[in-house]
Amino acid sequence: MRILTVLEFLQSRDAISGQELADHLEVSLRTVQRYIVRLQDLGVPVDSTRGPGGSYRLRTGYRMPPVMFGLEEAYAVALGLDALSYVGMADMAPQAESARAKLGRVLPSAASERVAAIRAAMVLERPRRVVDANAVQLMELAVATTTCHRVRMDYRARDGKRTKRTVEPLGVMQYEGRWFLGAKCLLRKGLRSFRVDRIENLETTDERFEPPPAFDLRAYIHRSLAHAGDRWRVEVWVDLDSEEVAWRLPPAFAQLHEEDGGTVIRCGSSWLPGTALHLLSLGAEVRIRRPWELREAFAEVALRSGRIAAGGQERS
Repeated sequence: MRILTVLEFLQSRDAISGQELADHLEVSLRTVQRYIVRLQDLGVPVDSTRGPGGSYRLRTGYRMPPVMFGLEEAYAVALGLDALSYVGMADMAPQAESARAKLGRVLPSAASERVAAIRAAMVLERPRRVVDANAVQLMELAVATTTCHRVRMDYRARDGKRTKRTVEPLGVMQYEGRWFLGAKCLLRKGLRSFRVDRIENLETTDERFEPPPAFDLRAYIHRSLAHAGDRWRVEVWVDLDSEEVAWRLPPAFAQLHEEDGGTVIRCGSSWLPGTALHLLSLGAEVRIRRPWELREAFAEVALRSGRIAAGGQERS
């Protein structure tokens, strides 16, 4: 969004200094220089003059072409703007409103009225478990991932402890209402996942890195969440193939490994009765390897089920 704002300033003026851009965007001169380089990488001809009175200007004769939307395209844009809060980017509401206003100005009145009518008739309900992330941080992490630049950040763990990290970002992913960063952490000397809403004081450095070949962000985030800080380490065997188990369980519930004609399920658990219910939903034979307390959890589930089946009242 800020890079596009820089482009708007360049189109609206004959020339503008780096300091003026920095003041308008509330960023450093160095950040402005990165934005200019990014525009140039995208093929926008930005010329600069150095020294006192130096400035940036678009090459003479260059203007962004007008954008034309069909009705379905306009609706797709409008719905996407409405859905930002659904995916944990509610802090972009002012920018979304500005973009929606611009869309309304370029659409013919008939199309604008139809888009407005469709939006009014459809309701997007924000999921209860969504945790909003800083949209600017998300974009900076995405750019650093693409350009292979290390980032520095302060990270607040679940227990509130803060650490300073330098990481090599490998991608950001939204899962179950939260945004996660997959990265190689130089402090821990290995791959780690980070909640983006717990990242503070993010800064992209000039240090480059080489990403690991064929890194699968989705698989890594699912794998890391399967054991994320839970009290219990669960391991069971079930008489289903791994493909069937993966289809029946949530994506980040567990790690799966085929063994002896069935599948070994390894996961973390903070509440064993809930894990027992997930395993029961497989409709398969379950052999518990660890922990022993999981047997007690199955017994507790069975006792509650028996009381309900007998018509008794279960206390909340």
